[in-house]
Amino acid sequence: MLIDEIITGRDGPVFSFEFSPPKTDEGEANLRATLAQLRELEPAFASVTYGAGGSTRARTLEITKWLKADLGIEAMAHLTCVGASIGDLRRTLEDLAEAGIENVLALRGDPPQGATSWQPHPEGLRHAAELIDLARREFPALGVAAAAYPEVHPEATDPLTDLQHLKAKVDRGAGVLITQLFFDNGAYFRFVDAARFAGIEVPILPGIMPITNVAQIKRITGLCGASIPSGLLEQLEQRADDPESVAELGVAYATLQCAELLAHGAPGIHFYTLNRSPATRAILSALKLAHPAAAPKPVGG
Repeated sequence: MLIDEIITGRDGPVFSFEFSPPKTDEGEANLRATLAQLRELEPAFASVTYGAGGSTRARTLEITKWLKADLGIEAMAHLTCVGASIGDLRRTLEDLAEAGIENVLALRGDPPQGATSWQPHPEGLRHAAELIDLARREFPALGVAAAAYPEVHPEATDPLTDLQHLKAKVDRGAGVLITQLFFDNGAYFRFVDAARFAGIEVPILPGIMPITNVAQIKRITGLCGASIPSGLLEQLEQRADDPESVAELGVAYATLQCAELLAHGAPGIHFYTLNRSPATRAILSALKLAHPAAAPKPVGG
């Protein structure tokens, strides 16, 4: 089922997860255990990321297929332009279609590690909007999602230009937008208002990452351009030497953040899990108690 149809067809909010393909067999075993645990929470869908330069392409396809075929979770594979020709991208889309995968998250992708700037493949695509156009034109039955940036893409010259690029993604066929992680709900609300004013009407699903490690979240936000509110950062730094306390604060903050987002009309929450289940399970269990409509309806009900 297409992700945009899942979102618009629910009476209540949708909850979903993002995972990354592990690089080792041990990591894959751990991820499968995590997925099996999170399956109990009946997510609306799960997405699987794509390594730099397609480095995890095979594992992305394998995990995505396993999610859908064996766990019965609607799955969405990430797809990037990095290091890929149009022919490569077309073959990957064909593989996904043959595997029964109905949804992709189309991204330009980040420069490979060590590269100082983005450089497209000589026979590839330059922008996510072009990838969306390719997917929708040649695979019309495919559902395509795109990324959005409440605090502006790190490479954008200004918010208006960033919004114009986002509108191009939707105009090319993106049916749902998933935001980069953020910790200031005001940034999401302002962003949604600006997107609606610009004529972007597709669902905009907020992306939330529960904080479990101070050094890690500083590194992640430094890469993606997200900010950490000063008060939250101060509290995290005071707990930096106590991992359990950091995780407790991270879960509490994310739970309050999600509750406010849903209370003000967000269509659901997309959790960046970092391939771990405890924090996400705790948050989602609490949210489902407050939003019982998010549970899937029985067949025929």
